[in-house]
Amino acid sequence: MHAAVVTAFDSPPVYREFPVPAPGPGQVLTDVLAAGLHPRVRSQANGSHYTSSGDLPLVPGVDGVGRTPDGATRYFILEDTTMGAMAEQTAIDPRRSVVLADGSDPVAIAAAMNPAMSSWVALRRRISFQPGQRVLILGATGNAGRLAIQVAKYLGAGQVIGAGRQPDKLAELAGLGADLTVTLDRAELGKAAADVDVVLDYVWGEPTAAAMAAIVTARADRSQPLSWVEIGSLAGITAAIPSAALRAARLQLVGSGQGSVPTSDIVAELSDLAAVITSGAFQLNVKAVPLAGVTAAWSAPGSHQRLVIVP
Repeated sequence: MHAAVVTAFDSPPVYREFPVPAPGPGQVLTDVLAAGLHPRVRSQANGSHYTSSGDLPLVPGVDGVGRTPDGATRYFILEDTTMGAMAEQTAIDPRRSVVLADGSDPVAIAAAMNPAMSSWVALRRRISFQPGQRVLILGATGNAGRLAIQVAKYLGAGQVIGAGRQPDKLAELAGLGADLTVTLDRAELGKAAADVDVVLDYVWGEPTAAAMAAIVTARADRSQPLSWVEIGSLAGITAAIPSAALRAARLQLVGSGQGSVPTSDIVAELSDLAAVITSGAFQLNVKAVPLAGVTAAWSAPGSHQRLVIVP
């Protein structure tokens, strides 16, 4: 079979022949229909993700849509493995998958499930989110952040504020449901987001430390609960959080991601999220790329398009 193959962490994958994987206990060999090229996949392929084993060669891809031997079309999440989804076939554990409804678009599902899941699982599994609460999204102009706006609105947020660096990209967020947009400027955040209930943070690093200090300082009632959910680290993997932010306000800081959310909890959310995506409730900007073109797609300039590799 053919696959996208990584042979060096400092080089993009190349299209080449690769051995058909042998399914392990409880696994089935699956024909891959679509696999998303997510930031999580890029960090897997360059060895920087915290789950990386350092083993090469590897086939990237952490999730996808495939057809199992029984004829079912499934969205699947792979375990940590060097045999990923960007191949003509991969081995999946059906217990880490969900059968998709008739009419589901494999490309749309592969594009949206991973980025949408970051905010969906954070709001449904990591905190006690209630309809009507106000949500701030740090890093709202990225693919996952743009979907987080729509997810928060779908789950009943009373107000969604999108924060990012680029005013031109922030201007696009109203069309996705954002009630207000702000830059990451400390003064702007303190004024606009002082009374939010939830922060979904895709940024981390210095911007998060500044934003947290600004918001906590500006809160009219510091006893009002504030749930800060760390999801991504676009601006840095460490943040110098001021101790006063944790002592002077009713702030809970939690992470949401692989490990902090049990796999069983993630799998339990798959059917509902897939149904919402299939319904067309979320605006998506997707581009399907043939598996043979994976090297060029990997190196293409960044955009709001979510790239999906199609064998």
